[in-house]
Amino acid sequence: MKLHVPIRLRWSDLDAYGHVNNSEMLRLLEEARILAFWVTEDDAAIGASTAVLDGRPGAATLTLIARQEIEYLAPVPYLRQPLDVRLWLGKLGGASLDVCYEVCSPEGATPEVLYARANTTIVLVDAESERPRRINDTERAAWTPYLDAPIEFARR
Repeated sequence: MKLHVPIRLRWSDLDAYGHVNNSEMLRLLEEARILAFWVTEDDAAIGASTAVLDGRPGAATLTLIARQEIEYLAPVPYLRQPLDVRLWLGKLGGASLDVCYEVCSPEGATPEVLYARANTTIVLVDAESERPRRINDTERAAWTPYLDAPIEFARR
């Protein structure tokens, strides 16, 4: 199962070539990840069932990025409709998880365009001890339904 997170582009995301800059793609992935996994006051948040991490300042758990990889498949032009960022977990370890992404044209667009695929390894860290901490039962229960095959990058 995949989460579908709509992410709007900003005009400033474009570079001199008129497409989304590669560094901005990391920001788009971050925004989708936060919407999918961080608790908000909005009960209708994207991925509400998967949003179990407290990302606010002073939270007991830090979510640190250990690795990221992006494969760009097509330039992303400026679009008024939000991109469809599909997320799932390629691995659910003891203290880490691999978030997989497909960045696609807006939902319902034809033809559908797959612009990029990516993977982010996140390590959960206890804020007080600054040591990795195990994924707890609540997190594991929320995330397990989204566990699927990891991204297979074509250009490795």
